[in-house]
Amino acid sequence: MRALFIGRFQPFHNGHLEVIKEIAQDHELIIIIGSAEVSHTLQDPFTAGERHLMISRSLKAAGIGDFSIIPVMNVNRYGIWVSHIKTLVPPFDLVVSNNSLTRRLFSEYGYMVRSPKRYSRDVFRGQYIREQILKRGKWDHLVPGEVVKVLNELDGVQRLFELSQSDDVLEAE
Repeated sequence: MRALFIGRFQPFHNGHLEVIKEIAQDHELIIIIGSAEVSHTLQDPFTAGERHLMISRSLKAAGIGDFSIIPVMNVNRYGIWVSHIKTLVPPFDLVVSNNSLTRRLFSEYGYMVRSPKRYSRDVFRGQYIREQILKRGKWDHLVPGEVVKVLNELDGVQRLFELSQSDDVLEAE
């Protein structure tokens, strides 16, 4: 049985990893990197390729080997979004998501949908982690060690600082 797990992963964090560990016990896993076309903003600072690297390295380090990672661009039309996803991924039986819209759309298509356990949602949120980075707070314990390594390789912390100073530059060009 294959399960679909969808997220933006900005960045991939320990909450994501715990959900994936839970799913991977019984399912082959398809991970969708949502909003794949968006990067270099405060809300979505990392590219789809960078997020792919964060996820794949973290899962391999955790001993999870049966997964696919597929970046998917936004369609911005909810009526065709599920069909769009279906054209890009192998067949799947289950959708795992805490996003109410995602659950609704897939259930309307007849998919089995399940909400995963929430792992310390107050701190395991991309927005909170990005805020901690910008405040020069403690954040590296909130993400897998492989994500810390990837962010160091990318100079991702510096990118966030620069974006916080000039997030509107890309819109002006």
